[in-house]
Amino acid sequence: MTTTNRVMLVDGMALLFRAFYATAMSNYYMINSKGMPTNAVYGMMKHLFTAIETYQPTHVICCWDMGSKTFRNDLYPDYKANRGGPPEELIPQFDLAKEVVASLDIPNVGQVGYEADDCMGTLSRVYSEDSQVFLLTGDQDLLQLLKPNVNVVLLKKGYGNYAEYQEDSFVEEKGITPTQMIDLKALMGDSSDNYPGVKGIGEKTALKLLLQYESIEGILENIDKLTKGQKSKIEQGLEMLHLSRKLAEIHCAADVDCSLEEALFHIDDEKMAAKFDELEFRNWEKNIVRM
Repeated sequence: MTTTNRVMLVDGMALLFRAFYATAMSNYYMINSKGMPTNAVYGMMKHLFTAIETYQPTHVICCWDMGSKTFRNDLYPDYKANRGGPPEELIPQFDLAKEVVASLDIPNVGQVGYEADDCMGTLSRVYSEDSQVFLLTGDQDLLQLLKPNVNVVLLKKGYGNYAEYQEDSFVEEKGITPTQMIDLKALMGDSSDNYPGVKGIGEKTALKLLLQYESIEGILENIDKLTKGQKSKIEQGLEMLHLSRKLAEIHCAADVDCSLEEALFHIDDEKMAAKFDELEFRNWEKNIVRM
C-alpha cells in the first residue's frame, strides 16, 4: 500500500526527560529572566526538530502522560513506585512544554488514567490503516506496536541518533514477534516499571519458552514438559504472571482522537519566533530550527 501521509507520534515525556537530564547533570537549567528554567523544553525542541528534519513527517502529534497515576496503579499499586518525583526544576517545564508545542500548531494529546504509550498505541492503530506511522520515543515498550505500517524510532544518546525498528527487522533481530514482547515482559518482569513477572525467570529462559511455545497460553498448556524448576516457578507465580501481562501491554483503546487535519504539520514562523523569544531561547534559529 502506498501512502503519502507520514505521521509522527511523539512521546513528549520521553523527549522532555531526556533533554532535562542531558543538561541537569552539569546543573545547567537555563533559567531565564523571569526565573523560569527552560533547559528541558529547549532540548525537547531540538530533539523534535531534528527528528522532523530526519523523517520528514507530513503530520505530527505530541502525546503526554496525564499525572502520575494510571489504571496500572489500580491493578498494581507498586507500579513505577520505585521512581522518585520529578526534580523541582523540571516541574514547571511540563506545562511550558505543552505551551511551546501548541505554539507550533502541533496537537497535544493525553488522557487521564493512561500513559503517553497508550495514546500513541491507540492513535497508531487508527492512522496506520492509511498512513505510515513513526513512533518517536526512548521507550522500548513501544516495540510491541510494530506493524507493517508502524515504525518505532528510539532516541539514542545525543541528537539525531536513532535506532529505527520495522516489524521484519525486529523479528530478525529478536527472534520473536512484536506482540510476543508483551508475554516476554510478563514472564521476566520489568525493573524500571517495578513489576516482578515470574520470580526466578529471566530474559534468557523467557525467550526460550516463547520460541518453543509461542505464548503464555502455549507455555501453560505444555507446563508438564518444562523442567521441574521452571514448572514450579511458573505455578507459584501464576497470578503475578497474568497481572504482569496486563501491566506490560499497551492499551490501544484509550479515549483519544485527533484528526489528521488537525495534525497537519505546518509552522507559523511568527508565532513560533514569538514563543521562543518570550522564553529567551538563545540562538534558537541556529540550534533548533534548521529546516
